[in-house]
Amino acid sequence: MDLVTLFSIAPLRWPDIGAAILTGTIVGLERQLRGKPVGIRTSSLIVLGTYAFIMLSIQVNNEVADPSRIIGQVVTGIGFLGAGVMLSKEGVVVGVTSAATIWMLAAIGVSIAVVGPLVAVKLSIIVVGILYGVDILESSFTNLTRGVHGKYTGWKTRVKKDANK
Repeated sequence: MDLVTLFSIAPLRWPDIGAAILTGTIVGLERQLRGKPVGIRTSSLIVLGTYAFIMLSIQVNNEVADPSRIIGQVVTGIGFLGAGVMLSKEGVVVGVTSAATIWMLAAIGVSIAVVGPLVAVKLSIIVVGILYGVDILESSFTNLTRGVHGKYTGWKTRVKKDANK
C-alpha cells in the first residue's frame, strides 16, 4: 500500500479539510476570546462536519441521494444544534447570536464543498466583521442596546457566586 492510498480520504480533500479547520478557527477564535459559546473546537467541527456531509452526499448522488436534499437536512440538524445554545434566563433570551453563528458555520462548510475554500474564507471574515463590528457600533451608539438588544450579564455574576460556594 502506497502513502497516497494510505492517506486518501476521498471524496474529501485534504486542502478542503484544512480550509474547514481554518475557517472554523477564524470564527471560533473571535467567540472564544470573548468568552462566548461555540469556540474554536466547536466551530471547526461544525464546518468540517458540514463539509463532510455535503461531499459524501455528492459522492452518492448518482446512486441514491440528491445533494440539495442533504443540504436541507444539514440545515435542519444545525438548527437543533443552534437551539441548544439558546437559553431563557429571567425573561431574557440569550444565545441567539451564537445560534446564528452556528448556522453561518454550516453555510461556510457547505460553501467549501460546493464552491470552494476561497468563498468560505471570505464568509468567515464577513462573519467576524459582523460580530466584532456590531459591538463597536453598540459601544458608540448606546441607543442600539435598548430593549431586546441589550447585553445580559446576570448569568456571569451568578456563575461566579455559585463557584465560590
